[in-house]
Amino acid sequence: MILRRVARPLLASIFISGGINALRQKEAHTEAVRPWLHKVARKALGNKTGDPEDSLPAAPMTLVQVDAVAKIVGGTMLSLGIMPRVSSMLLLGSLVPTTLAAHSFWEYEDAEQRQQQTVHFLKNAGLAGGLLLAIADTGGKPSLGWRARHVAEEASHQMHGVTGTVQRKAGMAATKAAKVSNKVSGKAGKTTGLVAGTAKGKGKAAKAMRKSAKTASKPAMVAMRSKRHRGRKSMMAS
Repeated sequence: MILRRVARPLLASIFISGGINALRQKEAHTEAVRPWLHKVARKALGNKTGDPEDSLPAAPMTLVQVDAVAKIVGGTMLSLGIMPRVSSMLLLGSLVPTTLAAHSFWEYEDAEQRQQQTVHFLKNAGLAGGLLLAIADTGGKPSLGWRARHVAEEASHQMHGVTGTVQRKAGMAATKAAKVSNKVSGKAGKTTGLVAGTAKGKGKAAKAMRKSAKTASKPAMVAMRSKRHRGRKSMMAS
């Protein structure tokens, strides 16, 4: 976007210029920040005795040179659009201690000096605001928060889809099982009916056979009775 290509070099120019100036006049910058560095070192030492500079990670002039290089590198990267968010963070990390060290307006007794340092402090505060906007600028791409929410929503939708599919398959399986159960029950009932009908038919056939045998034996019994009766009469006649 054209606006970014214009705004980034404008924002970075003050840092590149300040870094070059610090390297050229490193002695003056070192003397300007030395009191603040000593104050920070004393707070780090607490009640311990000793040289405050001994607790610093490096000599004051070395720290000034490192800060100057960070400003030049970060400003160049930001102006060229090379990792603009990272370079903005680097510049912001350099701007905060520089502002506290060189523009602590509340420590000046003279009204004119206090006014000058207040202006410089507010100028750096404005630069910090611009760097914060540059850090938050995603170049038109979604932010990390939006991406995280989008991924969470996609995962939730996929989970709901999987759950619905599983429920549908479970319902289909249950319906199929019920149909099979009903079919098996119907076949079992039909078989039971056939067995019962067959047994009933066999009972009727046996009953009919007994009745036929009984009917067939009646003439023989009548003949035997007649024969016995005639025999008795013959015995009585003799």
